[in-house]
Amino acid sequence: MKKGVLGVAIGMLSWASVHGQQVLFAAGDLGYACFRIPAIVQWEPGELYAFAEGRRENCADFGDVDILMRTSVDGGTTWSAPRVIVDNGELQAGNATPILDRMDPAYPEGRLFLFYNTGTASEYDTRMGLGRRRGFYTTSIDHGRTWSDPVDLSVSLHMDDLSPHPELDARTWAFAPGHGLQLTKGPFAGRLFVPMNHSLGFPQSGFADYQTYGGYSDDHGATWNPSPDLHIPSSNEAMAAQSVDGNLLLTVRMQNQGIKRKLMALSTTGGASWDSTWLAGDLTTPMCQSSICFVQGPERSAFYHVGPADTATRSGLTLWSSEHGGHLWQKEAVIYEGPAAYSDIVSLGDIELGVLFERDDYREIVFQRVALP
Repeated sequence: MKKGVLGVAIGMLSWASVHGQQVLFAAGDLGYACFRIPAIVQWEPGELYAFAEGRRENCADFGDVDILMRTSVDGGTTWSAPRVIVDNGELQAGNATPILDRMDPAYPEGRLFLFYNTGTASEYDTRMGLGRRRGFYTTSIDHGRTWSDPVDLSVSLHMDDLSPHPELDARTWAFAPGHGLQLTKGPFAGRLFVPMNHSLGFPQSGFADYQTYGGYSDDHGATWNPSPDLHIPSSNEAMAAQSVDGNLLLTVRMQNQGIKRKLMALSTTGGASWDSTWLAGDLTTPMCQSSICFVQGPERSAFYHVGPADTATRSGLTLWSSEHGGHLWQKEAVIYEGPAAYSDIVSLGDIELGVLFERDDYREIVFQRVALP
């Protein structure tokens, strides 16, 4: 393996379970000052893969940042020791975005993709044209024990070297964060889709230089195509889910701090183009990432959305549901009343969700099972 994909176990520690919430990553553990940006996927039933960024010096986005993973084979009751999966030396590796491909005939037991970004400068400096972001994926076919050499997607999806016009130059670039997905229904079944965002050209007021878009592959990762931008100024971090009719729905963070609602985007072409966008009036939020999934059950099929509901601070992590294609949402439960920020969710059958989220001013990343209504 090349340097940068380690997959090394780091000594077993004692990990507490507090009020049904299991602490998977805590500030100060393993020599990391801070853990952030959770992501989670399920391989076989009950077999969970939880990822987070380990930030060596502080909680800042840029610096010596690694990607770590913990696994569970019993639905989140017990977890393995943390392992470093990506180490970019003293620079940044982040925005872990896992996707499980279960439809590739070459890998009948499945293949786990992990997308991630690297950077040479802070987000601010990169927006100013002083740094570059790149993107890669690595894969595992043995349930996370070993990982492939990384594949660079920067030219095919970021296009940072293709534009002769500085005003169109793609500068910052980030996957998701949180899980991507494989489409399983409709004419695009088998497609891998990863949400992304980038900034275009010189910084603009209200972060209008940011745009959400996506990348997709119809040949199990061999080649990739970018989708168009949403063409919504300040659209930023996103996560996707597929409904029972095969449509793709994005929930999108608005970087403009004056917009306290989530942006939704609909695609009937599997993420290759965008049919409509709207602000979800029911989904109150500060400027923060949030998570989404779709659960098809025997009595109820719905989108589920998790994110902080307070519009002033990152707090009050809340579960909403929508049986109306993401246009109307109802509040189902407050998962955590205190400070809470980024999250990811995974369906554990049709009766529970697994929620992985940051809490208490980024001091911990915890896992909790939440009953579906």
